[in-house]
Amino acid sequence: MTSPGQDQLRICVVGDELAAGVGDPKGLGWLGRVTARTHAPALTMVFPLVVPGETTTALSARWEGEFNRRATGAPEVDHRLVIALGRADVDADLSVARSRLNLANMLDVADSRRVPAFVVGPPPGADADRERLAELSSAFGDVANRRRVPYVDTFTPLVDHEQWLGDLAANGTPYPGQAGYGLMAWLVLHTGWYRWLGLPDDDQTA
Repeated sequence: MTSPGQDQLRICVVGDELAAGVGDPKGLGWLGRVTARTHAPALTMVFPLVVPGETTTALSARWEGEFNRRATGAPEVDHRLVIALGRADVDADLSVARSRLNLANMLDVADSRRVPAFVVGPPPGADADRERLAELSSAFGDVANRRRVPYVDTFTPLVDHEQWLGDLAANGTPYPGQAGYGLMAWLVLHTGWYRWLGLPDDDQTA
């Protein structure tokens, strides 16, 4: 893995509406908060490329085209990929095996192109599908870990987190609000984000 280029660093974030901060009255979501805490001189652009309710099947079919449109013609730029996964595979009753394969295919293509990838797993909701979502999150983590790709497990730390559950209840929607997205951002920042970008550890205190 290379460190950020001296000229420009661009990060494409593909995923569902959670990557766009839906439900956050400040409009920052976890991605805006993470970007604000990332003090990389070369970081010039972060592209949230989201489709609401998208399964990994649909995501695996579109991500490369989206990425190419932002990477073509800029060989001097360090392009990176964040895959932000949601719960749509559970809602669509997609098998865990298919979800695993979809993520594996995305990571393998990124690796073949020498594009460093980072995966953010699905957070828990407020419904009764916790067991299925826990299985899905674990499967995603296994796929990423086998490829030595950083994986942020947002499910396990938040499934019984009082502030997370309170935020979901207060928001009255399937999405977190300011507090919930803040918790997601903290998990991302403290699960290999700075190391993935080649930034010093002391950036974590900025």
